[in-house]
Amino acid sequence: MSKSNFTRRGMLKTGAATGAGLAMPTIFTGAVWSDGHTGFTNAPQGDTVTLGFNVPQSGPYADEGADQLRAYELAVEHLNGGGDGGMMSTFSSKALDGTGILGKKVEYVTGDTQTKSDAARGSARSMIEKDGAIMITGGSSSGVAVAVQALCQEAGVIFMAGLTHANDTTGKDKKANGFRHFFNSYMSGAALAPVLGKQYGMDRKAYHLTADYNWGYTTEQAVRESTEAMGWETVNSVLTPLTQTDFSSYIAPVLNSGADVLVLNHYGGNMVNSLTNAVQFGLREASANGKNFEIVVPLYSELMARGAGANIKGIFGSQNWDWKLENQLGARYTGTNAFVQSFGTKYGFPPSQAAHTGYVQAMLYADAVSRAGSFNPCAVAEALEDFEFDGLGNGPTLYRGADHQCFKDVVVVKGAENPENEFDLVEIVEVTPAEQVTYAPDHPQFAGGSLGECNPGA
Repeated sequence: MSKSNFTRRGMLKTGAATGAGLAMPTIFTGAVWSDGHTGFTNAPQGDTVTLGFNVPQSGPYADEGADQLRAYELAVEHLNGGGDGGMMSTFSSKALDGTGILGKKVEYVTGDTQTKSDAARGSARSMIEKDGAIMITGGSSSGVAVAVQALCQEAGVIFMAGLTHANDTTGKDKKANGFRHFFNSYMSGAALAPVLGKQYGMDRKAYHLTADYNWGYTTEQAVRESTEAMGWETVNSVLTPLTQTDFSSYIAPVLNSGADVLVLNHYGGNMVNSLTNAVQFGLREASANGKNFEIVVPLYSELMARGAGANIKGIFGSQNWDWKLENQLGARYTGTNAFVQSFGTKYGFPPSQAAHTGYVQAMLYADAVSRAGSFNPCAVAEALEDFEFDGLGNGPTLYRGADHQCFKDVVVVKGAENPENEFDLVEIVEVTPAEQVTYAPDHPQFAGGSLGECNPGA
């Protein structure tokens, strides 16, 4: 398939994913929220404000963390008036002006989550208690995101989740102080299943290898339910440790299982290693049930594709965003080229989806503070809830108030057959419009849990 040979299933009108009658975002005034009263955690007292960037700088998701941190540093530069301003010029909201946030220069501290929940909570707590961070953002693991989100709820600060894909983050573990821009497992399943059915047929038998934590569980569930609904059968499911590096013992039984599709519910270095092992075992050349054996990776990125090399060719998956969107699909994805230009000028290569969602979360937080006229986390939360925006690279987007989940188009991709260079390893196959991946807040995959009340902390 050539790079220009992709489709988009339907079109999303601005606000189409929001449902009828949703209130537009509230604009707060000093009469409602005033920072003259410091009755919230880490209320800024001087001429600076500190943000906490908590990313995996070690562990299996370290590549994603490194790119997130680059993007966060770029966002701080733009908020403080440096560089070319990036997506501040394309963002539909015009509340940001390059003078920091509410006139305060933005500073930041960093932590290493190590892709471990305890380590992530420890670094987040240190940033809040010792460094005075008023907002925490980052992470490339849903286990980490859920743990840090709960901590931020207890501490009374806003958590702008980074790369977290498990349904739980805005499902059973959602919190009033937490917000997710990244898409989720349900959305991947809903977007991928029709493409897989078209490519591989409706009569398939799938074998799942699944990372043994909340992201793996919900991703397997989402893909299973979406594919089984169209006729696929799941013949087996095996959990694999997050610390696993050699997946040979898990791959070996697959060819004798009766399956003809292997679904790798793995991410980061885990996915690179398991896909490599699967190719080494000859799965890509194998046949079963009279069909060519296929491999699917529900969620992956350009960074992972680079790690997997030629093994990623032809592998279908989904992404939150891709750096080629605006060039290939036009002005609907305005903001993409502005971000790619800024990031590329600073770092010398295109940004990943991890970098994009981190940058956008930082901008959305700063914008919400500016529109609210306050750093009070409850003011910020109200400014984000049911906020509809555009110009940040994903097209028209809603931050739904009911669960603090963003709804936007989902990108279906496959590994490029003939990449032009090391940054062109993923082809956009389809973009599924937001209304086709939108679900009710009480959908069974998101059952349980409650946002609760916003906690302003001190």
